[in-house]
Amino acid sequence: MKGRNQKEMHKLIANAVIFAIVMALTFCSVFRGQNFAGIVDAVGQMTGTYMAAAAFLAVLFVAGEGCMIWYLLRGIGEQSTLPRCISYSFIGFFFSGITPSATGGQPMQLYYMRRDGNALSASSVVLMTVAVIYKFVLVFIGIGILLFWRTPLRAYLQGYFGLYLLGLCLNVVVVAVLLMVMFSQGIIRSCFDKLEKMMICLRLWKRTEARREKVELFLSGYRETVDFLRRHKSLIGVTIAGTFIQRCSVFVLTAVVYRGLGLSGTAMLDIVLVQAAVYIAVDMLPIPGAQGITEAMYRSVFRNIFVGNTLVVSVCITRGISFYLVMLVGFVVFCAVGRR
Repeated sequence: MKGRNQKEMHKLIANAVIFAIVMALTFCSVFRGQNFAGIVDAVGQMTGTYMAAAAFLAVLFVAGEGCMIWYLLRGIGEQSTLPRCISYSFIGFFFSGITPSATGGQPMQLYYMRRDGNALSASSVVLMTVAVIYKFVLVFIGIGILLFWRTPLRAYLQGYFGLYLLGLCLNVVVVAVLLMVMFSQGIIRSCFDKLEKMMICLRLWKRTEARREKVELFLSGYRETVDFLRRHKSLIGVTIAGTFIQRCSVFVLTAVVYRGLGLSGTAMLDIVLVQAAVYIAVDMLPIPGAQGITEAMYRSVFRNIFVGNTLVVSVCITRGISFYLVMLVGFVVFCAVGRR
């Protein structure tokens, strides 16, 4: 167990180092050729009310997922407090941010949910449901933008339009795959069988009946939870509505920064839709936190909206609050929860 914990710690450190390197390269790219003192002064000129509103929206973006987790857990009969569920979301955000394609978030959420006494099968279904609905909402928004706002979208995105289409298609594929896994116990059983064979071949596991019994117990609880959600569609409907509001909060954040910098001339809805397009385009990229490409795409598509030096300032504020600040909060929550 001790050796396993050390391996996990080494992996965490390695991911953190990669994250730090990518972040440093991103900062160098953003600030290259810029007057750093002037940028700091410009950031300071943004009114406190707008800054607080932007920070609130960033926190709402992550805490909203925690509310959905809490709502679904309570709906299926699991006892968990809202603050703990919100902590799962901040931990998930932190580990998603330091791992490629956000692969580390849900496993860590599942670990802490299980540690706090939630059933493994119920926790797995809830996290799978949240993931499916999150991707579904992104696809819904993305297709809506493509169908009803195609001409302005192409004008704003220009060379990044292809990346937007790729991001949208990848999210469609992920929704389809997650739904197949969620509603097919055969796929889950097959994955476990292959994992067990591999671990036995590597002599890390031994074939035991006790493990088989645990798997069958998990699959039974998993099926019961999925069937419960099928019968109580109102839970899914409320979660979809809540997720839509949660996802839109981070898109509105950029419009708040636009107003906070004293700018005008571009419709707020346009800013929200452009930010949504950026988010969809980079959502599936295998880069920790989609750093670098997000900032590059932001500077390209918003260059006619945030004029002059306000473009770099808006990058600093928008990404600083919506990603780096929330990452810091996630790290603090992880450290605090780890001591419980």
